[in-house]
Amino acid sequence: MGKAIRDVYGEALVKYGRENKNVVVLDADVCSSTKSGLFAAAIPERFFNVGIAEADMVGIAAGLATTGKIPFVNTFAVFLASIGLIGARAFGSYSKLNVKFMGAYGGISDAYDGPSHHSLEDIAIMRALPNFQVFVAADEYQTDWLVKNAIEVDAPMYIRLSRDATPTVYSADTKFETGKGMILREGKDATIIACGVMVGQAVAAAEELAKKGIEVRVVDMFSIKPIDRELILESAAKTGAIVTAEEHNIIGGLGGAVAEVLSAGGANAVQEFIGLQDLHAECGSYNELLTKYGLDVPAVIAAVEKAIARK
Repeated sequence: MGKAIRDVYGEALVKYGRENKNVVVLDADVCSSTKSGLFAAAIPERFFNVGIAEADMVGIAAGLATTGKIPFVNTFAVFLASIGLIGARAFGSYSKLNVKFMGAYGGISDAYDGPSHHSLEDIAIMRALPNFQVFVAADEYQTDWLVKNAIEVDAPMYIRLSRDATPTVYSADTKFETGKGMILREGKDATIIACGVMVGQAVAAAEELAKKGIEVRVVDMFSIKPIDRELILESAAKTGAIVTAEEHNIIGGLGGAVAEVLSAGGANAVQEFIGLQDLHAECGSYNELLTKYGLDVPAVIAAVEKAIARK
């Protein structure tokens, strides 16, 4: 298990923020949780706590972006994709201002705070905004790159971050590219296309399936938009069975995006969807919730076997 995603994020903000003086960081009074507080402590002159005022935070960030600054706005994902949405649409999507929307505590990773703080629809909402790029961080090294890339690329983007640590699947020298999925394991019987915390679960499931003689390709589709259409269609042609896995409602997220590609591309492949089955989760420990709602390794294995049986 690697470092907590939120800790890596805060450290990356400080590291790359020191290198680029245009980086400014805003937070809606949860900087100790989002870890943007690390930036506040290190570079206080470029940090702004706007209070519990997410819509105002996005508006202030948009103003800063018009002056050449690179604003990172921080709060829990559920509040960015709801209270912050009007600003995201007007200033990011329509006006194409260079604001970075950092969705902390994605999915159900704010486990004990319950449904009001779970984010199950943010990927669907943010990828529907024209001109937005959308990413989901899978591990510590990818999180670091996502922050660096956000500073280097002049475009509005939404980056979903988890609260907890996730299994490490990359190394410090891994090369990422916007719009390109990462093949973590090759296989011929089925393909698991995952994002975020489900990437580690997918790798573990593939290892277990290999013991049964089932060879599964595993793809980390961290770039939800733009999405890697070529890799999805190639995987469908090669394996004939796709399983999408995400910590999100099964409607409109990664699974929906992959289904759009398969349909438009005329792929001859079955698809199974792993995610929250159009319901809200309860409160509880994170790992127990992942198991209860079918977001663990046994659930991925069962979905792969079902998809293969449907071919």
